[in-house]
Amino acid sequence: MQIGEVAARTELSLRTIRHYEETGLVAPSARSQGGFRLYTETDVARLMVIRRMKPLGFTLDQMRELLDATDRLDGDDHLDADGREALLDRVRGYQRAAAQQVEKLRVQLARAEEFEATLRARSEGDATATSDATATDGG
Repeated sequence: MQIGEVAARTELSLRTIRHYEETGLVAPSARSQGGFRLYTETDVARLMVIRRMKPLGFTLDQMRELLDATDRLDGDDHLDADGREALLDRVRGYQRAAAQQVEKLRVQLARAEEFEATLRARSEGDATATSDATATDGG
């Protein structure tokens, strides 16, 4: 599939996909005769991993490291048990880091929802909601 379809499926901009290509995170599997980038389902899955890591604050290097580990786990039949376990430990480390970031985002979301509810109550003329929220937040 061409880059436009990939962009639509991943909800990433063409520019972002090209940036990830330039940084080596993803590469089109082929090029058409006209020189257009062609991507496979595997490429789309890789972009989805990147898209999911981005809002959790992972760096491009961390994304690259995780993708390398999962690529090796998925494709390297010559891994010995120790090598496989080392890669799985790396993936587990990223899972723990993701879980920590998700929890931080949950706290932020709860605070944002409280704030929005306070504003909604205020806009509807309920002044007690504003004073209650201020007291709850410590002033």
